[in-house]
Order: sequence, then C-alpha cells, then structure tokens
Amino acid sequence: MPAEKLPSLDPSCVTDAVSETYASGANAVQPELCCPVDYNAEYLKVLPQEILDKDYGCGDPSKYVNSGETVLDLGSGGGKICYIASQVVGAEGKVIGVDMTPDMLALAEKYKQEVGEKIGWHNVEFHRGRIENLKADADGNPMIADDSIDVVVSNCVLNLVAPSLKKQLFEEIFRVLKPGGRAVISDIVSSTEVPEEMQKDSELWAGCISGAFEEQAFTQAFVNSGFGDIELLTRGEEPWKVVEGIEFRSVTLAAWKGESGTSMPDAKGSCCC
Repeated sequence: MPAEKLPSLDPSCVTDAVSETYASGANAVQPELCCPVDYNAEYLKVLPQEILDKDYGCGDPSKYVNSGETVLDLGSGGGKICYIASQVVGAEGKVIGVDMTPDMLALAEKYKQEVGEKIGWHNVEFHRGRIENLKADADGNPMIADDSIDVVVSNCVLNLVAPSLKKQLFEEIFRVLKPGGRAVISDIVSSTEVPEEMQKDSELWAGCISGAFEEQAFTQAFVNSGFGDIELLTRGEEPWKVVEGIEFRSVTLAAWKGESGTSMPDAKGSCCC
C-alpha cells in the first residue's frame, strides 16, 4: 500500500502523524524508528528492559552532561536519557523531561520511583508539553523559566517538529538556557533539502526522514537563534538511510549561549549510525 499523505504541512497534521507513531512505539517495539547507538553500559544497569526496548534515538547527548547541572531533555520519550543523565548529574543536579505523547510519559513515570531507588536519589521530573513551547505545559501551567537550564539535550526529536515551528523551537532552547549554558543535540540531517513531496509522507515524517534538517541548515539554525560557539561532536561516517538518493545520517553538536566558560568534556566513542 502507498504511504499515507499528509493533507498539508500544517503543524497539527505533522503532530498527529508523529504522536500516533510514537504512541505505538510506547506500546510495542518499533525498531525502524531508531539507529544503533553505543551507550555507557554502566548507566544502563538500573534501567528496566522495557525502557531500553522502547527507546528511539540516533545519538547519546548524555555523554556531555556534567555533575551538578540542571538538564532539560526535549522529547524525553520513555525516559532513557533522563535516567542516564540523573546518574551523571548526581543528587545535587536535576533532570527535566518534556514530551507530548501520553503513552511515552506513562512509560517513563512507571519506573521513576524504582529507578530513583536504584540510583540513590530522585532528581527527575517529567512534563507533558510541546518542545517548541516550553513556557507552559499541556494544561497551561508554567513549565520552564527563562535562563534556568545548564544543558538542553535532545535525541532525534527536533526533526519531528513541523517546519513552521522550527524557528520558535530554537528560540525556546535559547531562552531557557542560562548565560554560558549549552545545547547538546543529536539529530538526523540530510545531504540536501528534503523535497516537499517527501515531507508530506506521514511514514517518512514520523520515521525521522521528512523533517530532517539539511546538514548546514542545522548548524545555521543555532546561529540564527543567537548561539555563539558551535562544535560538531559526532557525525555518522556512513548514512543511516538513503531515500530517493538523499543521504540521512546522525550528528551530535553542541551550541553555547554566550561565552562557553569551560570546554566540553572529550567525546567518548562516536555514533555508529
């Protein structure tokens, strides 16, 4: 059967397609939604198998988080990156996950008490909301304040935001970061701009293809939002997928708000997508 076509690139159409796919991914493993990533096995020991099985990403931004920091994970899904970061930041740090899919949030919340007990502290909280509007959650309650976050991380989620909302998304990342704070983002980029016809393919959209940034445009989006220093941390040597002659690969980059102050820790390993 041919793939279903979105009636338009209106944000509501894109959001519905993404929500449906990731709700299904919370209830049954969907291997086509992710590519292989090497995580620090030590941090995975406390995580339930259900969270590991239903994790969908393309990189590991948690490698670049430090002790004592406040971390915001955009599109936190089942909570894997949040629970890894919780162990890294320690009892003095804090981790906040934001996701729009109730099924994914239910999976993350299901094990919050258990994982916290294994780690030895409870410093993770989850909110239902849209990552392009971090000021308020889904119920209209205040969510993320200005200049309140040390590190914003995201794992293969920014590409799922509708084109018309991407500028707002980057502005929100910049807004919530403290001066000197940074964004560390793993995402899928394309070798050339994705044509509109492919963008209207609901299957490709939810599969991290249709909304992928052209590689240079991804970096430029941070520049346009006011970020200063930008560093490419990892880049998949081989494409994750090739669709209609366009290469799609994983990258992880860091972008600082203002002066960085301190250097990033050395990268350990690389994305294997």
